[in-house]
Amino acid sequence: MMPVVKPDELQTRRLGEEATVEQKRIVRDILDTLRVEGDTALRRYTAQFDGVELQDFNVTEEEIQQAYAAVSDPFLKALGEAAERIRRFHQKQRRHSWMDMEEDGTVVGQLLRPLERVGVYVPGGRAAYPSSVLMNVIPAKEAGVTEIIMVTPPGKDGTIDASTLVAAREAGVNRILKLGGAQAVGALAYGTESVPSVDKIVGPGNRYVALAKGLVYGQVDIDMIAGPSEIVIVADETAKPEYVAADLLSQAEHDPMASAVLVTPSEVLAKAVQQQLTVQCDRLERRHIAHQSLQDYGALCVVQDLEEALDIVNRLAPEHLELMVENPWGWIGKVKNAGAVFLGPYSPEPVGDYLAGPNHILPTNGTARFFSPLGVDDFMKKTSLISYSKQALFRDGVHVMTLAEAEGLTGHAASVRLRLEEGEQDE
Repeated sequence: MMPVVKPDELQTRRLGEEATVEQKRIVRDILDTLRVEGDTALRRYTAQFDGVELQDFNVTEEEIQQAYAAVSDPFLKALGEAAERIRRFHQKQRRHSWMDMEEDGTVVGQLLRPLERVGVYVPGGRAAYPSSVLMNVIPAKEAGVTEIIMVTPPGKDGTIDASTLVAAREAGVNRILKLGGAQAVGALAYGTESVPSVDKIVGPGNRYVALAKGLVYGQVDIDMIAGPSEIVIVADETAKPEYVAADLLSQAEHDPMASAVLVTPSEVLAKAVQQQLTVQCDRLERRHIAHQSLQDYGALCVVQDLEEALDIVNRLAPEHLELMVENPWGWIGKVKNAGAVFLGPYSPEPVGDYLAGPNHILPTNGTARFFSPLGVDDFMKKTSLISYSKQALFRDGVHVMTLAEAEGLTGHAASVRLRLEEGEQDE
C-alpha cells in the first residue's frame, strides 16, 4: 500500500503539485475585482463559488444560540477542556515591554503591543474544524488583540456548521462572517463596505485561499502558506505496528495530498506496518482519501540506524514528528527541524491536534527549518525605544558620524555634528 523508498527519494515524494497559471490568474482577478466593487463582488462570488445568495454576511446571535442547541453536551465538554488547555499553554508565551537604563541616562528598550484587528479563516465545505477555530483565536486573545473577525464559507443553505459557531463563541470571536475562498481573504485584506480591513490574516484554507494570502501579504501580514498535512514517524523494533499504522492513517485521511512517512531501522516492523495499513485503512470512513494519500505521497524508508533516521528528519523538517522508539527523550536533542514532536507510544499526533495545548497550526513543506508554530508572538508587534542623554550623545556622537560618513550619508552625520558643536559653544 505504501511505497518503499530510499532516503534520497523522500524529499521529492513530499512535494505537492504547484498551483497552475490559471489558478493564479483566477485569484488575482478576484482580488482586483474585489478592490473595486467591494460588497457587490463579494455577493457575486459567494453565489458563484458557494452556491448561495446572501445580502448580509453576518452570523446573527440567533444563529449562534441555535448552534448551541444543536451540539451535544459531550462536545461542549470536550471543547471547553481543549480551550482551557490551549489557553493555559499560550498564556506562558506572553512577553512584556522592557527598558534598560544606563548610568549616563541612555534608555533603550522595546514596546510590545498587540495587533488591533485580526482576520481568522476557518475552512468549511465537506468538513468542520472547530479545533482550528480554537488554535487560531485563543493565541490572538491571549496577545490582547482588540477585534477578531472570523470568516468561513457558508453551506448552500446559507448556514455555518454548528460546532464551528460554538467554538467561535467559546474562543471569543467578535464577529463571524459567511465568507469563504479567495474573496474572503481579499475582503479582510482590503476591506469592503461591510467588512473592515484587518492587520493580519491567519488560518488554513484550500489552494485558492493560500494563493490569495500570498498575494495580499504586504497589504496585511499573514501567518504562513500552509500546505497539505504531513507526518514522519521514526520507530524502532519496540514500536507496535498497530500504533504506527494508525498514526500514519490519521494524517493520510486529511487530504489526498497529505504525506505520511515511516522511517525505521527495522525491516520486521516495516513489513508489519504495511500489513496493518491495509487492514486499518479499509475500516476508515475516509479510506479512499487515505489510500490515495499513501499511494501518492506516503513512503516507507528502512535505514541503518536511528542516527540516520534523525538525519533524514532534519532534512525533511516535517510538520509532525513522532518518536516511537525505546527511549524517545534520549533522541529529542537530535531533532533540529520539526513543527511539533510527539514522544512515545501514548502521544499520538491527534492529541496535539485537539487537546494537549500546543498549537496545531504548524509549518509544512519543510518550512519548519525557519518557521514556528502559531503562537502569541504572531499577534504582537514590537517597537524599539531609544532615548539618549546629552552626555551619551557627546560620548558616542563621533562614532555615529564616522559610520554615517563611511556610508556617504553626510546628512546623518550633520544632524549629530550640529548638536556636538552647539554643546561645545555652551561650554
